[in-house]
Amino acid sequence: MSAHSAPSPAPSPAPAPLLAELAADRVIAVVRAPVIPDAAALCVALAEGGIRWVEFTFTTPEATEHLRRAVAARTGCRIGLGTVLTGGQAAEAVAAGAEYLVTPGVRPEVAAAPVPVVLGALTPTEVAAAVDLGAAAVKVFPARAFGPGYLRDLHGPYPAVPLVASGGVNAANAADFLTAGATAVCAGSEVVAPALVAAGDWAEITRRAREFTAALG
Repeated sequence: MSAHSAPSPAPSPAPAPLLAELAADRVIAVVRAPVIPDAAALCVALAEGGIRWVEFTFTTPEATEHLRRAVAARTGCRIGLGTVLTGGQAAEAVAAGAEYLVTPGVRPEVAAAPVPVVLGALTPTEVAAAVDLGAAAVKVFPARAFGPGYLRDLHGPYPAVPLVASGGVNAANAADFLTAGATAVCAGSEVVAPALVAAGDWAEITRRAREFTAALG
């Protein structure tokens, strides 16, 4: 390519049918728990409450094993792995059956994975970097610290980039992030509190999931 040739266009940030499903469902449950007694039962509990997207994370011991068991159970959930920091972790997650990966920041090695990747970003420059790497969507983190207005502002220069609000999103503010243009929001400890997960209190998790999804309007 000559010095005056136009650069190749960046990959589309939203090529996958999987992303259309996420836009319809609007919520990803992010599980950060030191103990998960039954990953498949947890997915079923969330699905019964209206949350079909479940993100296990590498902050949980034996995360890929929990993922593998949940995928094998065929719960009907879309199951991925988050807090992916390295290419090695990405390969491990994909081998265990992850349908998508999520990072807390821009991680080029993870972006190369053969499944949709939601790359974490905060600044406009980081959003652009994530798009250039072919991110299926961009996770704006920490969302609570900047609020829905910040996400709306990001959509000014990046109107076509799917943004996922993560960090401090709860039933009281989730609808505001969606109104501001978020493709989806992440539900964390308000729904999947570590103590509830460890106790296997699936009924309470279902109740909380249902309460969260009802608040979306």
